[in-house]
Amino acid sequence: MAVHLYFSLIPEALIVSMLSPEEFGQYYATGHHFKHKGQAMFFELDPAFRDDSLNVEKAVALCTPHKDGTPKHSVYASVYRVLERIPLSAVGKLYLCTAYGQTLAVERKEIDNVNAPGLHLYQDLSPVNSLVVSTLIPAKHYRSVTVEPSKLIQFPALCFVEFGLGELATNPESGSDANLPYPFLHHLREGLIALNQTDKQSKLVHRVHSLDIPYRMIKGGFYIGNGADFAYYAMPTHQELREQHSKWWRLANS
Repeated sequence: MAVHLYFSLIPEALIVSMLSPEEFGQYYATGHHFKHKGQAMFFELDPAFRDDSLNVEKAVALCTPHKDGTPKHSVYASVYRVLERIPLSAVGKLYLCTAYGQTLAVERKEIDNVNAPGLHLYQDLSPVNSLVVSTLIPAKHYRSVTVEPSKLIQFPALCFVEFGLGELATNPESGSDANLPYPFLHHLREGLIALNQTDKQSKLVHRVHSLDIPYRMIKGGFYIGNGADFAYYAMPTHQELREQHSKWWRLANS
């Protein structure tokens, strides 16, 4: 049986498994016996990737079939400072799982660096899970907290997703928030207004934010970087999801 390497974002972990991405997504999201059930997000890594500090070789050696021949579901190689040790050259597809176990594969795409007008809402996924509003486009936001930090806080690597703001992106003072599902709207609006009234590039909305992702609110997609390397995973459009992944889309929003 083939052995797969997965980099999980909820929580951050490097996992070795004999399950295919779709099988692993079903197992990881819906749980097994006593395990937690909920959304899951993970990248598949190059199976040849090795790093002694992440115990990859040891975990692979432990990932063998059970006595009855069934595949080994998971061996956790590491749960600490994982992202910064994975080169982007080893990172493959991103898989997004509903709480019901349906899995959507998302491909890496060329990033669009067009500086569109408006404010941005970013959810950090690894190594922290803060919620941040910013005046910067994704690539510049990444650089501002990694290779060219604008504050004392700096990360060696970062994975994050952008959420839509609707009218608040260009009019935080009086724009409508009627179609935004966020439970922290008042605090969010205050943060966006503060950015408009100062020369700050970013402002923290939540220090530790829930990783229950509202998939329908994803704007653009997911971003992952390690040092100077930066990559983009484009979220399919709502129309593409409805037409080509209808079951995933329905359960992702139920």
